[in-house]
Amino acid sequence: MTEYLRQFTIMGIDPGTATVGYGVVQFTPRDCFEYIASGTIQTPSTMSAGKRLNMIRADLLEIIDQFKPDILSVEAIFFFKNAKTVVPVAQARGVILEVAASVDVDAFEYTPMQVKLQVAGFGRAEKQVVQHAVARLLNLQEIIRPDDASDALALAVCHARMSHVMDHSVKTATVLKVAESSRADRSKRHRSLNKTNL
Repeated sequence: MTEYLRQFTIMGIDPGTATVGYGVVQFTPRDCFEYIASGTIQTPSTMSAGKRLNMIRADLLEIIDQFKPDILSVEAIFFFKNAKTVVPVAQARGVILEVAASVDVDAFEYTPMQVKLQVAGFGRAEKQVVQHAVARLLNLQEIIRPDDASDALALAVCHARMSHVMDHSVKTATVLKVAESSRADRSKRHRSLNKTNL
């Protein structure tokens, strides 16, 4: 197998203190995905914040050891109306990024809008649209539940489509098509302007 067709295992992670979603996919450049696993890490609300974060760390280390991902794709903090929500999520993200560094796995971060754009083709797509797009890309009969696990799989797909993991020839072909389309549009506008001037 040549290098540009080498398979990569990508683990998406949807951070939170109460629930952390994870989703694992195997990706082969040229947009070929295979579903591996998904699930959640759930921490009891009766635990202190520190113990919950410690539980997330321990469980995530076990999951990484089990699936051995090449890359982690983590949701970035983009915008929260409620400050009480953003703090726990930020704390969980810190633990996740520390775990990635401790096991020497590269971690990348993407905003919800980036994920929606890459998975569903529209940066403001509804959650259900994204979930169905994920299921379709992974050749699944039904959408993944719970939402946290489906969101994590979407993060994994997003990284594959946005990063250097993608086959450069696919990117080049896309760029050329866009360039050709732009040139055609400019040519049409030029002809239109000439007619107007006449």
